[in-house]
Amino acid sequence: MAAMPNPAARPRILISRAEDVLGERWDDYADCVRAAGGDAAAIDLADCPDDATARALPPFAGLLVTAGVDVDPSRYGEARSEYVREIEPARDDFEQRVLEEARRRGVPVFAICRGVQILNVTRGGSLIQHLEQREPHRARRGPDGESIASGWHEVAVAPGSLLAQITGASTLRVNSRHHQAIPGDGVGSALRASGVAPDGVVEAVEDPEQPWLLGVQWHPERPEMAGDPACATASMRLFEAFVAACRDGAEHVRA
Repeated sequence: MAAMPNPAARPRILISRAEDVLGERWDDYADCVRAAGGDAAAIDLADCPDDATARALPPFAGLLVTAGVDVDPSRYGEARSEYVREIEPARDDFEQRVLEEARRRGVPVFAICRGVQILNVTRGGSLIQHLEQREPHRARRGPDGESIASGWHEVAVAPGSLLAQITGASTLRVNSRHHQAIPGDGVGSALRASGVAPDGVVEAVEDPEQPWLLGVQWHPERPEMAGDPACATASMRLFEAFVAACRDGAEHVRA
C-alpha cells in the first residue's frame, strides 16, 4: 500500500449510501477510501433530491458510487423481467444526478458493481437483466446457509487503458456477486470497456475524455479483496489511484 499522506491533505470523497443489502457494508467502501488517504463522506437521496441541490453540493474532490439493488430496466428502455425483483427508482435518479454533477465539476469517479451499471445506463448504455449461467458471476449462499459467498473469475485488461496503467496487469482475478451485467454491445456513450470476463461480460469501463473515471463490476472493497495482499492489484491499488487522482485534481475542480 502507498505511504499515508498528510491527513490535512485528505481529499473529501462522497460515497453513495442507500438501502441495506445482505452482504453489503457502506463502511467497507469508507474504510478503503480512508486507508488510501481520503476523507469519506456519505451522500444519499436526502442530500440530493433534485438537480438544484446537486448543483449546490459543497465542494468535493471525488465520487464513489456503490453497490445495491437492480437498476430499473425502464431507464434503458426495457420491460422489467421476472428476475428483477427489487428496484429503487429514486436511488437511480439520485445517483444519476450526482454522477452528472461530478462530470460537470470534473472530479474523479469510481463506480463499483451497481455503481458501474447505473453509470453505464446514465450514459445511454444497457444491461443484461439476468445472467442465466450462475458461474462464475453470481453470489451464492455460504456454508452456514446465511452468509453470501463470492464467485471468482479472471478479467482480461485492455492494453493501454487506465485500468492497465493502475494495475500493471493484463489479467486480474476478481470476486463476483452480481446477476446483472453490461453486455459487450451495450456500453454507454464515451465509455470504453477496459476489462472483460471470459464469457464476454464487461467487467470494467472508463471514460478517456474525463480526468479520471473507472467503473468495475467486482467488489474491491470487500474484505476478501481489500484484506488480502494477493488481491491488492485489483483492490487497494484501485482505491489508492482513485484517491491520488482526487488529491491531484482538487485544485482544478470546477465549482
